[in-house]
Amino acid sequence: MKEIQFRDAIRDAMSEEMRRDKNVFLMGEEVAEYNGAYKASQGMLDEFGPERVFDTPISELGFSGLGVGAAMNGLRPIIEFMTFNFSLVAMDQLVNSAAKMLAMSGGQYSVPIVFRGPTGNAGQLGATHSSNFENWFANTPGLKVVVPSNPYDAKGLLKASIRDNNPVIFMESEVMYSDKGEVPEGEYLLPIGVAEIKRKGDDVTIVSFGKMMKVAYEAADELAKDNIHAEVIDLRTVKPIDYPTVIASVKKTNRCVIVEEANPVAGLSSDIAYNIQKQAFDYLDAPVIRVNSMDIPLSYSPAYIEVTLPNVKRTIDAVKSVTYKK
Repeated sequence: MKEIQFRDAIRDAMSEEMRRDKNVFLMGEEVAEYNGAYKASQGMLDEFGPERVFDTPISELGFSGLGVGAAMNGLRPIIEFMTFNFSLVAMDQLVNSAAKMLAMSGGQYSVPIVFRGPTGNAGQLGATHSSNFENWFANTPGLKVVVPSNPYDAKGLLKASIRDNNPVIFMESEVMYSDKGEVPEGEYLLPIGVAEIKRKGDDVTIVSFGKMMKVAYEAADELAKDNIHAEVIDLRTVKPIDYPTVIASVKKTNRCVIVEEANPVAGLSSDIAYNIQKQAFDYLDAPVIRVNSMDIPLSYSPAYIEVTLPNVKRTIDAVKSVTYKK
């Protein structure tokens, strides 16, 4: 095992797959000459050259369409969005082309493409650079949506995503690129659609994904001081969601809190809560509680950011509510 940063795990995954398969290439804004806006493609231009790592104009709709066409013709593009907030201008290609092409062509054209980049807030970047679209993409048939929370998961899941024959939305976080974690020296892949129980517990199930896992871990640590032992599940993939793992945990703990950075209306946490009550209703000793961002655009103000986003206190309060503890 070696300890590396999240950004290095992303780079290593892409580089290993490009060495393995000459049909894999990377394109996006500043991925080549600048080594990536977040240095996730450091050194890749030097190794693979300008035909396989290249910068694009500021035109997400254009280069996303180029990538979809390339994938339909046998290549395996990796498209980097500087932030998924910018993917909005490319939604027609993602939703109407990449996601639907296999079905519309009667199985004649697959689209093995990965769209990756940071999602969610990254501090004081204002409302237009702080949105979460995991639930938007998960709502689209034909797309897989992966949201890793640490370097180990990021590398294994990205390699699996690049090899997948379906379009994959791979969502990272600007505030996680410098996070460090242990990663195996040899090659490994992690299956898409499999959650992981990160911590065992008997009193309540906390479900989360992406950088909100940090909130879940810290809340679990604080709750343990009050003798409340939380089982913490990292979904890792939000389309598809590993419901068997979630349901089995809830049947054991009888309580559940879901922490999701996105706004509450039509969020992934809504679907998770629905499936829990459908499949484990008789096991629940309390209503499922969701901890989401408030239903407002994220402010630039640090004080407003703190109260708008899910945080440790709100998560602890939710857990104490479902466990009937003060």
